[in-house]
Amino acid sequence: MGIFCRHNRLEANCPICSREKPAAPRGRSAPRRAGGAPPARRHGSGSRAGHMTTKRLARATEDGYRNELIPGVKATADAERLAAALAVAQARLRPPGPYPVIAEIDDPGAATRLAFLLAFAGPDRPEVQEAVLGGAMPEDAEPALAAFSRWTAPPDVSAWDPQRRFARTFDRLAFPGFGRAARFEFLVTLGAAGVQELEADALHVAVAHDDATTLAAKRALNSGDAMLLERRAAALAQAAGVPIAALDRGLALWDRTAPLEPAAAELGSIRAGLRLG
Repeated sequence: MGIFCRHNRLEANCPICSREKPAAPRGRSAPRRAGGAPPARRHGSGSRAGHMTTKRLARATEDGYRNELIPGVKATADAERLAAALAVAQARLRPPGPYPVIAEIDDPGAATRLAFLLAFAGPDRPEVQEAVLGGAMPEDAEPALAAFSRWTAPPDVSAWDPQRRFARTFDRLAFPGFGRAARFEFLVTLGAAGVQELEADALHVAVAHDDATTLAAKRALNSGDAMLLERRAAALAQAAGVPIAALDRGLALWDRTAPLEPAAAELGSIRAGLRLG
């Protein structure tokens, strides 16, 4: 019988644990666990396979850094990158939000539809987002958009506070092809642009689907349990002084290799919250 790892998966099939194991010596094949297949190699992640390839951040050399807020981070360089990623993510949440054009549209219906398409394309497919802004429709968006066009908000939504409205709407937007990352981006965009009063109440990790944010959260927060991840994410956001929504994009950026250029004013308080320098 296979052994389950701390991420609630068979150890032989866990992409996170497989990266933590030392590489096999050259000239000798890696040992294979009896009764199990060798760990599968993951070549990227995203809400729609085949449309995006992402490079994951190689682990920095452990240097004694420890912080109970991010128990999976054991190197100062990784913690510094996380601080920078959170600062970048926090900045994009400020009005008018990640897509300023949404706030410039007077018709709420038209603004909502465009926000839906931009979120569906996602920030990791900028060329598709450019096409959307030019009036094109992503070729894979039609089923989700058709479901969205039939969707209606709950009748008592006006009585809810922004966080409850976010949570309930997030759950009700679970259309085929419109995954966790797209739903989160969509609601964050509407809230930041002032189209609707929305504020993320949680990270809404999707441990069964492993989108980029969830994978990074598992690595940084060192758990595969959804409830524990949510508690640790909330504690991290509070200590870093950022809204919980900043962890969505921040964690995804942290787990990549692209350079980050945060504003110094935002970075200072986050670094302090992560006990850096």
